[in-house]
Parts: sequence; C-alpha cells; structure tokens
Amino acid sequence: MTFGNNYPDVARTTLAVLFIGILMAASFWILRPFLTAIVWGTMIAITTWPLMLGIQKRFRGKRAPAVAVMTVVLLLVFIIPFTLAVVSIIERSDEIVAWTKSLDTLHVPPAPAWVERLPLVGPKTAARWHDLTTIPPEELSERVAPHAKKIVGWLAAQTGSIMMMIVQFLLTVIISATLFANGEKAAEGLRFFARRLGGRHGEEAAILAARTVRGVALGVVVTAVIQSLLGGLGLILAGVPAVALLTAVMFMLCVAQVGPGLVLIPTIVWLFWADQTLWGTVMIVWTLFVGTIDNVIRPFLIKKGADLPLLLIFAGVIGGLIAFGVIGLFIGPVILSVTYTLLAVWVSQGEQTQEEAQPAESSTE
Repeated sequence: MTFGNNYPDVARTTLAVLFIGILMAASFWILRPFLTAIVWGTMIAITTWPLMLGIQKRFRGKRAPAVAVMTVVLLLVFIIPFTLAVVSIIERSDEIVAWTKSLDTLHVPPAPAWVERLPLVGPKTAARWHDLTTIPPEELSERVAPHAKKIVGWLAAQTGSIMMMIVQFLLTVIISATLFANGEKAAEGLRFFARRLGGRHGEEAAILAARTVRGVALGVVVTAVIQSLLGGLGLILAGVPAVALLTAVMFMLCVAQVGPGLVLIPTIVWLFWADQTLWGTVMIVWTLFVGTIDNVIRPFLIKKGADLPLLLIFAGVIGGLIAFGVIGLFIGPVILSVTYTLLAVWVSQGEQTQEEAQPAESSTE
C-alpha cells in the first residue's frame, strides 16, 4: 500500500530527470559546433578582463569603446596572421606543383664537408647521404614521390581546414566581445549557479577556476616571451640574420606550445653549413636550455596566479595538453583545481563532523 502511494512520485521524479537529461543532451548537440569557440572565448575574456577594465578607465568608464578596442585587437591577433598564411599558400601553389613534378629528375648532390663534422650524428649522416647519391634518379624518385604526395595532400587539406579555423576564430571573437560587454552579469550568473550546486564552497571553486585560467594564460604568455627572448639573444650572439622575424616566429610557436626548436634547430644546421662549428655547438647547448626551461617557468607562474600544489598544476598542464590539445592547457588545470578544492572541502568537513561527534559521545558516557 505504501509503495502504491509513493509510486506516482517516483514516476514523476524519474520522468523529470529523464526530461532534463534529454534537454541537456539536445542543448549540447545543438551547441556542439560552437563549443570550441565558446571555450576559447570564455578563456580569453577571463584572461584579458583586467586589461579591458584598464582600457575602460581610459575612456572615462565607458564600456562600449573598451569592448570595441579589445575586439579590434583580437581580430588583429587572430584573423590577419591566418589570412596571410592562406594567401601565401595560394600564391605558392604553382611552386608546390612544379616541385612535385621535378621529382622525376631528382638527384641528390654530394654531402657538404660540414655534415661529417656534426657532433655525434655527423659520420652516420654523411654515410647515409653518400648512399643516397649512388641511387639512380628514377629509383630515388619512386621512393620520394609517395611521401611528397602525402605532404602535398596534407597541405591541401590544411588549406581547406584553415578557412574553417578562421570561422571558428571569428566566432571566438564575437563570444569574447559579448562577454566583455556583459562580463559582470555572466560572472554573477556563474557564481549563483555554483552556489546553487555546492553552496559557499561551490562559489569558491568557481572563483578558483577563473583564477586558474588567468594564471595559466599568464604562464603560457610570459613563458613564451622568455623563451623567444632567450632564443633571440642566442641568434644575435651567433650572428644569424633576420633575428627580429625569427624571434617573432619563436614567440608564436611557444604560445602554440610547439616550442622554439622549429627555429633554433634549422639555425644550428645553417651554422654548421656555414662552417661556424663553434657557434653551432654553442647553439646546440643553448637550444636544449631554451627548449626545456618552460617546464620550470610555466608551472611556477601558474602557481603564482592560483595557489595550488605545483605537482597538480604540472599534471594539469601536461595532461590537458595531451588529452585536449592546446586548449587543454587551460581545461586541464581548471578541472584538477576544482576537483582538488571540492575533495579538500569534503575531507575537511568529514574531519570536523568526527571531531564534533567525539565530544558528544564522551559527554554521553
């Protein structure tokens, strides 16, 4: 009889939960094409919020001009470089086609003398190079052609995907501008939602997540600046031309978490090719230093922005990068920081409950 009286309530609760689950799944499915832009836009807005407030003060507290300035800056940072990259690929498409056709007459010249003088790998590289020079052009073309076609196909695919990437960047800029204009309302709503879920501790976890995002951004950008400046210093001392351009490229690679190696390693090869063996050897050591220093600087700077255990931050940055790509640099530390905070609160509340229960039991006895 009791089961019969409660049965309608159980059915209504089950249907309500099921309906809410369906709504959440449908909403996620609809917003799925925009999730990347939403996440990036939120990260950018949180990170650059103090900068936007500073610009707003210069406009005598007016929000609209500050939002316009930030939007223009984001467009300049994101859209123009990728547009130039697409235009450059399109302009050089004839050269790429001509290069693939020239594979039929491909011939490897003899190895320069500096190759054999390379530290550690010089003799083996020179021997392998000599073996390639003895291969007939027809056979060498047959070996190289499949790999060249894969590279050209990959470039063509990337050219198409870059256009979609530009669309995602435009959406990111639009979402960032919207959050800049209504940041206080969005933050208040998020804090209220977190408070509704977890009370005061839930709100604290949301605030910590925002600080973690800002700390990660600070760590990524400042680390990229330090690495690119140190790499540029090495290029200046070694007498490499176009230092400003190469330093700018290193900065962009470091922000993208690729590292300065794509610039410094070819520089080492160029130095040995120019018979500057001493500076080439010095640049090898300098490249190892500059390329690995981010593993120390980045977690330290992130910890300054969010007071969390260093091991937790390091695991969040590396694990997030492996799991989610570049955006995982932000998602990984945020997820681990919120989880760590909630677990710490849960454990401390359990200890307080036990401590309060012990005096009550002793007084009863």
